[in-house]
Amino acid sequence: MGLNTKRHLAMDAFGLPVRVAVTQGATADCTPASRLIEGIDADHLIADKGYDTDAILEQAAAQGMNAVIPPKKNRKDQRPYDEDLYKLRHRVENAFLHLKRWRGIATRYAKNSLSFLAAVQITRLALWLNIS
Repeated sequence: MGLNTKRHLAMDAFGLPVRVAVTQGATADCTPASRLIEGIDADHLIADKGYDTDAILEQAAAQGMNAVIPPKKNRKDQRPYDEDLYKLRHRVENAFLHLKRWRGIATRYAKNSLSFLAAVQITRLALWLNIS
């Protein structure tokens, strides 16, 4: 993986990251989603339109989660979603902002993906321990 990477997070209801994945920058957002939500016990799965795939919706339903994901515009069946509950998605964006406060994460100082993932994990622990 070059210097173009994406961080993917699974968050709890308080906006704290519980799982993290690092992929190449060109990887679609929905690709690591099944690994991130696998085995998580939650009432709702709140995600943006990038995660609106049948596979993710089916996995969420199989795990007993209500998917709160707006449908993509090109979907033939525009399914409803809870717009009020979707407003809580800002907590995910806030977590990414907290991660980017750490300069090594924001500017991607690590030379390889394992070092970068380790730095993200350390930052995630700092968020959990409320150290900043």
